[in-house]
Amino acid sequence: MLGRLLKSKKAIHFETQIQNVLGVKPGRYSLYYTALSHRSIKEGASENNERLEYLGDAVLSAIIADYLFKRYPYKGEGFLTEMRSKMVNRQQLNDIALKMGLKRITIYNKFDTFLKTSQIFGNTLEALVGAVYLDKGYKRTQQWVLQRIIIPHLFVDDLELIDINLKNRLIGWASKNSKLLEFETLNEKMEGSRRIFTIAVKLDGKILSEGKGFNKKDASQIAAQAAIELLGL
Repeated sequence: MLGRLLKSKKAIHFETQIQNVLGVKPGRYSLYYTALSHRSIKEGASENNERLEYLGDAVLSAIIADYLFKRYPYKGEGFLTEMRSKMVNRQQLNDIALKMGLKRITIYNKFDTFLKTSQIFGNTLEALVGAVYLDKGYKRTQQWVLQRIIIPHLFVDDLELIDINLKNRLIGWASKNSKLLEFETLNEKMEGSRRIFTIAVKLDGKILSEGKGFNKKDASQIAAQAAIELLGL
């Protein structure tokens, strides 16, 4: 009896957290619990958020594609594709997730210092999109994404002016200023069940910045962003 009472209180607290952060009242608690569970805590494919992340990525991409298609009726495919990439890139989604407060409700190994500063919260946001979709259906998910993600966090007019590929931007600057720029893999190791890459930006033979990620592309972009900030570009 006491166990059931405690479980009920836990469920009520969880519902309150979800409503406060997402503005969504869970219909199926298990979906949201799974969406918030990182593989560093839950190894099983049915227990962690990776499958929901896969689904949410596809749903979010479709919603944003529809939004851009209607917002820019005279723009070509290339422009629309680039704008969608800017809106759903890993760093952008991670920043939005942090602003929404997902870090405090994501269930992950808090003793892993790398995870605290990684982009897992953007992945969690995608997983939550997947959970909302399965719980509420496409139309309500579309409205939720518009009201909770696009309007408050994705300033489309500003994004038009941003060069999303930081690595290419850095390479262009180095070429223009006759600098020798290299991206070098410093380390590649397994942490738990995930492979972590460490990429360095080397300027004229000296390490300028480093970035870590679950793949070389993300690690390179993080290293490039750090280098751009250090150079004041």
